[in-house]
Amino acid sequence: MLGPGVVWYLGVAAFLFGIGALGVLVRRNPLIVLLSLEIMLNGANLALIVFSRHVRGGAGQIFALSVMAVAASEVCVGLGLVVALHRRRLALDVDRLSELRG
Repeated sequence: MLGPGVVWYLGVAAFLFGIGALGVLVRRNPLIVLLSLEIMLNGANLALIVFSRHVRGGAGQIFALSVMAVAASEVCVGLGLVVALHRRRLALDVDRLSELRG
């Protein structure tokens, strides 16, 4: 395998996942939380693809594609909720999002 080894790619994947987890835990804005979730999913996808390439199989790449599809649908639903909250002039704070009940 040419280029960096598996350990380097896994280090980048862990770094991405850690930055995303930190963003989810620290930030209060729903847009930033959604962005951080996407970064976490991209880190997990990178790890899946690295392991798939390491064992010379295609299952990890197919699973990474399915994770990308789930991430795209999550973004659509999440951005729809954020736009609905913004139109109702509600506070865009994750801790105070109890207005979505009924």
